Amino acid sequence: MKICFLDNLDIPYTSKDINSVKLRGGENIIINLSRELVKLGNDVIVYNNCNYDCEIDGVNWSNIKNINNNIIFDIAITNNDINLFNKIKSKKYLAFSYSIQSLEKFVRKRQLLNYIKYKPKIILLGNYHSNKRNKLLKIFGSFITELGVDEIFINSKINDDIVENRAIFTSRKDRNLNLLINIWKNYIFLHNKTAKLFVTPCNLIDNKFNIFERNFTNRNLLINDMLKSKVLLIPGHKAELFCLAAEEARELCIPVVTLGIGSLSERVIHGKTGFIAKNNDEFAKFALDILENNSIWQEIRDNLVKLRGSKKWSTVTSNLLKLV
Repeated sequence: MKICFLDNLDIPYTSKDINSVKLRGGENIIINLSRELVKLGNDVIVYNNCNYDCEIDGVNWSNIKNINNNIIFDIAITNNDINLFNKIKSKKYLAFSYSIQSLEKFVRKRQLLNYIKYKPKIILLGNYHSNKRNKLLKIFGSFITELGVDEIFINSKINDDIVENRAIFTSRKDRNLNLLINIWKNYIFLHNKTAKLFVTPCNLIDNKFNIFERNFTNRNLLINDMLKSKVLLIPGHKAELFCLAAEEARELCIPVVTLGIGSLSERVIHGKTGFIAKNNDEFAKFALDILENNSIWQEIRDNLVKLRGSKKWSTVTSNLLKLV
């Protein structure tokens, strides 16, 4: 099949930038899906704001200004912007959704008319996402797909020994990092002054409470920081529709403690791959259980080792094609 991806993000990128911290989840999805679709024998092109046209791993990359609208694609997939379908011709239209978009916002962004015109199926990222999205914005169909984890996480060698007494937060700072730091200062650190927390760079770093900045320059350094950590602490956020950070921790066999806000309750199997707390006190208790009790940490880690490799992009891509 002839398949195209459309993305108008103002950051220029190709699959060579897969390990760059400048990319967000949506761009990583395009890179990984396009690669796997080529492996399955499809003809794939990505139109975005890349600086030059090129072919990488069988995927063609071209600037969105150079679209050849004489080609009729079998499937066109847009990255959160239905208006981009005006630039191409296709037999089927799919649109990744990365927000809980209200009807009012949909109209304000002038996407409603093209939604009616092209009748795309909406690709959602989980039950939380599906339940929150306006039902009128799914009238032409939708389906849920899980996301895969990049090979750099799957292929990283995990530690066999008990790691030091430290926790890490790897999501965006606007995803309730302030809440986590409040819990750390007022609960966790008060009970264990040797524990350390490494977080996304922000103005809340406070060495007096053993809160330090994690590596943020590239994913190799991020993985190195994660592998030194005993637990991922991530409360969740109402705008969090999937949370790749939790899936990446799972692939590195790192237990996750969360409040289950947003989609985080879908990322953790309570008592098996981590803990879902009902309140801040319980969050702190679960965090301390893992930080201080090696047998609890080991039990969860052993469960995670058995699940490792189950979220490969090859599997996700094959399942997505079946849904299409």
